[in-house]
Amino acid sequence: MMYIALALFATTYVLMLVFSKYRPYIALASALIFVVSGMLPLSKVFENIDFNVLLMIAGTMGIVALFIESKMPELLADVIMEKVPNVQWAAVSMALFAGVISAFVDNVATVLMVAPVALEICKKLKTNPVPFIIGIAVSSNLQGAATLVGDTTAIMLGSALDMSFMDFFWYKGMPGMFFAVELGAVIAAIILFVLFRKEKAPIPKMKERTKVTDFVPTILLVGTVVLLIVASFIENKPEVTNGLICCALLVIGLVYNCIRKKQVSALISPLKEIDFQTIGLLLGLFLMIGGIAEQGVIDAVAQLLAQMGGGNVFVLYTVIVWASVLISAFIDNIPYVATMIPVIAGIANALNIDPTVLYFGLLSGATLGGNCTPIGASANITGIGILRKEGYTVKNSDFFKIGIPFTLAAIIPAYIYLWIAF
Repeated sequence: MMYIALALFATTYVLMLVFSKYRPYIALASALIFVVSGMLPLSKVFENIDFNVLLMIAGTMGIVALFIESKMPELLADVIMEKVPNVQWAAVSMALFAGVISAFVDNVATVLMVAPVALEICKKLKTNPVPFIIGIAVSSNLQGAATLVGDTTAIMLGSALDMSFMDFFWYKGMPGMFFAVELGAVIAAIILFVLFRKEKAPIPKMKERTKVTDFVPTILLVGTVVLLIVASFIENKPEVTNGLICCALLVIGLVYNCIRKKQVSALISPLKEIDFQTIGLLLGLFLMIGGIAEQGVIDAVAQLLAQMGGGNVFVLYTVIVWASVLISAFIDNIPYVATMIPVIAGIANALNIDPTVLYFGLLSGATLGGNCTPIGASANITGIGILRKEGYTVKNSDFFKIGIPFTLAAIIPAYIYLWIAF
């Protein structure tokens, strides 16, 4: 059954890459096969669905719809356009801006918040928003490993090593994971600058800034960021905390919008902006990954990685980093990291070594690997979903030519630094 599960999983991913327009339906059909065949027992369906991510996407998308309606993204676009000389700088600036936010807020939420601003800039410049949004997504994924609260995998590793928030900045007498990520981020920013080198069109002078019609959606969006950061410091909180925060603020926004407009339709229109295709794709992926995990595929891969090291720490480190990059390009990094943490602990005990470098290598590789493919990370899927709603089709080649060089530019410096430091 393990080989059947692996074959179904691999076939599904090939189909999703080839037939990109039908990814949600392919993923859901494959998930249904996993459940009906018994490879994913019906009793374990709900525990494999990350309701926190799905609720967070739905809630944030609704708030963002109100945010867009208020014309605040247009104002922010005007401000950014005033500060940068050309399209190239605008694209890189938006990616860096997303990265800063993503160090403290979930990657998916970051993309949902920053993408509307990028879309407004592209509309004003009459330029293709596809590379802009891809740049934002990959930059968000990169910075997720910079702090303890930036990504679920960072939280998992921090919990396993009993790390504090500051340990990501300074750990065991050395600059920590934050600096490894930022070293990669600097090189990756240069790569983005090169990739956008042909976008030299000047920014036109704006006659006047856009006037915001309502500041409440902006307050709700900023409140979302603040509450997500605060929630990250709360121990033993429910797994759906972030999702409930986003949905609760959406409800507040919908009620406010209804009262302000005095129309019941004001409750419904923002909900129509929620991208249920993206939610369906993620739902299918969660169940597929649950299926292969249930059949022992992920465990087998983890054990194979351990054997490939042959007892040599440097070889182990290298295998863990680059295998994590490759594996995370195709499967969600959360179950993979959850599986590898105890495997690394076992390897470290057997070899009587400090596992820090192996753990950090795992985190950096698993976090950045998702940038290699359009379906390797939830942030990528969300960004592509936003573009699809705007009428843009993202070809695999569009994503690869940004995602792959960006990943290599970010991971190689971090790979070298972490080995030297730890």
